[in-house]
Amino acid sequence: MAEWHKSDWRSKPRVQMPDYTDPEALARAESRLSQYPPLVFAGEARRLKRDLGAAARGEAFLLQGGDCAEAFDQFSADAIRDTFKVMLQMAMVLTYGAKVPVVKVGRMAGQFAKPRSAPTEVQDGVELPSYRGDIINELAFTEEARVPDPDKMLQAYTQAAATLNLLRAFSTGGFADVHRVHAWTLGFTEGEKAEKYREMASRIQDTLDFMSAAGMTADTQHELRTVDFYTSHEALLLEYEEALCRLDSTSGKWLAGSGHMIWIGDRTRQPDGAHVEFARGVLNPVGLKCGPSMTAEDLKVLMAKLNPENEPGRLTLITRFGAGNVAEHLPRLIKTVQQEGANVVWVCDPMHGNTVKSASGYKTRPFDAVLREVQEFFAVHKAEGTTPGGVHFEMTGQDVTECTGGMRAVSEENLSDRYHTACDPRLNASQSLELAFLVAEELSNLRDSRKDAQAV
Repeated sequence: MAEWHKSDWRSKPRVQMPDYTDPEALARAESRLSQYPPLVFAGEARRLKRDLGAAARGEAFLLQGGDCAEAFDQFSADAIRDTFKVMLQMAMVLTYGAKVPVVKVGRMAGQFAKPRSAPTEVQDGVELPSYRGDIINELAFTEEARVPDPDKMLQAYTQAAATLNLLRAFSTGGFADVHRVHAWTLGFTEGEKAEKYREMASRIQDTLDFMSAAGMTADTQHELRTVDFYTSHEALLLEYEEALCRLDSTSGKWLAGSGHMIWIGDRTRQPDGAHVEFARGVLNPVGLKCGPSMTAEDLKVLMAKLNPENEPGRLTLITRFGAGNVAEHLPRLIKTVQQEGANVVWVCDPMHGNTVKSASGYKTRPFDAVLREVQEFFAVHKAEGTTPGGVHFEMTGQDVTECTGGMRAVSEENLSDRYHTACDPRLNASQSLELAFLVAEELSNLRDSRKDAQAV
């Protein structure tokens, strides 16, 4: 790789980033942040890269999920616990369907900045800069609130550190015990509308009962009461990312200390842009969002820049096309990857291509469209003989009403009941777990079809 320094991005074209009006205040905030400890450690990032390498080979499956944008005023221990709890439930169901370990990565402890489709917005004839996430400015529609404030980076760091502290405690302190997790899931399947998921839940229970009878309990098996849980976010605000970048003394490489995995968005993946320049130099696993506008040539350049050593688990391609469009775009990207002989993890983001505006004016995502994009993703990989490596959801453990449909049939009329997101609509706890059961069916069917093909 060409010589790289963590500030090299500053000489590249930058998009979707704020123009701070007080350079001295920005310099002070960056200086303070650069003295803080990193939020994650190089050994953890390397372990995640190893796990993602297994997902690329079909020996593991990635579940990546969490908030659209973390908010300061919605921060609480209960909210962190509830999202972590639902992800554990989803992971157990997916593990049963895939028969491989599930790599659990939260959109947490760093997902504070959001790209926007326009730099300004208009309300009642008044035009103001767009809200770009709590790490940059505020949601309130006032001139003062929309001014970028560099001190918000320090508040974001504090919230991220507290979130990680609690996640680590939950991961190792007994909260993640498989029997406890499955008991929660059994509660979900008790309802009349969940009858079709009860059979799989019963089979999981039978497996756990057999393990207990064989002496494999949480008391004797450390792996049954603890989990590895990683964090990720879009590395959008590069002043924050650079300030937390640290040199790993073990490898001599640079670590993005803000999260275990960072990704580059569909709006910021310019091959010669600032975000690609920053991400190419860190040792962390890197995600790359791929929408319909991704060309074969750009993908080739991006793969060469972001994973020059073709390292397994280093690069995850997160596709986001929208239901009905996967068959048009995914095969050509698969062909490009195969031509280059590239090691990548293929992941489906069925959220961002399926956002619609309801008659009531709320942005929403229909559950059926989300599921359909996942199904199309699996169908294309089955046809191409390639490996679907994971799924990427915007979701929460709370009982919000932001996406329509699902077992509880959230309607457009229900959206205003509990619409709490600051940016994009999220699946609620019930919708998330229901989707996990349906994805598990896809994984099970794919596994069975490949076994049949090998037997012929």
